Amino acid sequence: MIPSLRIASAAGSAAAGEMQAEAQRTSPAGIANGDMVIAYENPMAMKAVVVDEKGRFDNRFGSFTMKDWVGLPFGSKVFARGGQGKQSGASRGGWLLLLAATPELWTLVLRHRTQILYIADISLVCLNLELRPGSVVLESGTGSASLTHSLGRCVAPTGRVHTYEFHLGRSEDARKELEANGLGGVASVTHRDIMENGFPVEEHRGRADAVFLDLPGPWKVVANAAECLKPNGRFCSFSPCIEQIQKTAEALSSTGFTDIETVEILLREYEVRGERTLMVTDELLQRSLAPPPRNQPKQQEQWRKAGRQQQQQQQQPLADGGGGEDAAIGDAAAPANAPALEVAGDAPALEVAGADDAADAAAGAPSGNAASNEAIGADMAEGEPSAEKASAAAGSGGTGDGSDNEDSGGGEGGGGGHDVKRQKVGGGAAAVAA
Repeated sequence: MIPSLRIASAAGSAAAGEMQAEAQRTSPAGIANGDMVIAYENPMAMKAVVVDEKGRFDNRFGSFTMKDWVGLPFGSKVFARGGQGKQSGASRGGWLLLLAATPELWTLVLRHRTQILYIADISLVCLNLELRPGSVVLESGTGSASLTHSLGRCVAPTGRVHTYEFHLGRSEDARKELEANGLGGVASVTHRDIMENGFPVEEHRGRADAVFLDLPGPWKVVANAAECLKPNGRFCSFSPCIEQIQKTAEALSSTGFTDIETVEILLREYEVRGERTLMVTDELLQRSLAPPPRNQPKQQEQWRKAGRQQQQQQQQPLADGGGGEDAAIGDAAAPANAPALEVAGDAPALEVAGADDAADAAAGAPSGNAASNEAIGADMAEGEPSAEKASAAAGSGGTGDGSDNEDSGGGEGGGGGHDVKRQKVGGGAAAVAA
């Protein structure tokens, strides 16, 4: 049962206290046999249950005897039979909250006969329709009566909600639910196709404070709704597609409605979780780099092994890179702590082997790349090459006319060329095309 809305005027704190005391005296003693309660497990799991003192309610937490619910106030916490503890001589297991039905809770537990409006949209609709106790509202279609329950609470106890549904079965089910939930005197359900026949003008002409439409073609009912509304009445249509909204807005404008606006509301819930944040300080960093204590030999051995591997990687000589891409790969293999690349000055870049090199190889002569590699290897053997040797090694494979050096820069005769860089690795040096 949804409790009726109590209206109080601002008459001072003393009067408010008297009204609260009167409400407590006139309120029911507690849950009675045949009442509907919301069996609440958590925000995502709840169910409407009609109390039967001879029955029981079973869920994942156990079995609940309904005769134990009778006489308890709404909001009571009840425990299942079976488990730990005692309650009324029975073993105590899982628990439920027995809540009184409200329109918000009913929206979450009702039987879906159609798609429904939820709390976010319902709140915006009731706000923009400017509903208050005593208002008269026309609604179509009723559907599962989710919105109808909230409309009824807004206009109770002296207002009226006239809701229309074209489907006979759905209209009968909605009427039964509204009566069972205590809104039979506020809301009336009528079987009628509003899109084809419109609201009964002879009954509602100029008497409605607000009209709400949830129809496939609301623009077809705009003119009929205007006849039923009072001056300065409010109209609201709920549509999922922008094409429906455009047609409805055009019909509203041509009928004489003003202050037309389109609103979409998106509900986003914030999830609050406790997380641990680690602040990295200098002291913590030094502690992480320090060797393990002596009473942890296994960790000490792992730490020494990791140090030896790092030292071997740093001492490993640079592989012979060849020319072009091979030289770049050789540079990538250098240890991370090697000195930065040094510019050796303007000199021809390493030449990529071409057709002339293939011919030289066939004749037994070294190719340009081979000569370059030999020069670089000689420099590495000497230990500390000069920039001139690196430049000479880089340009030794050039041809006189530079015909084979269009992409990489020619030798001495090729003109152009790029800066040549070298990197010291283990006492040697390698020329790399910039």
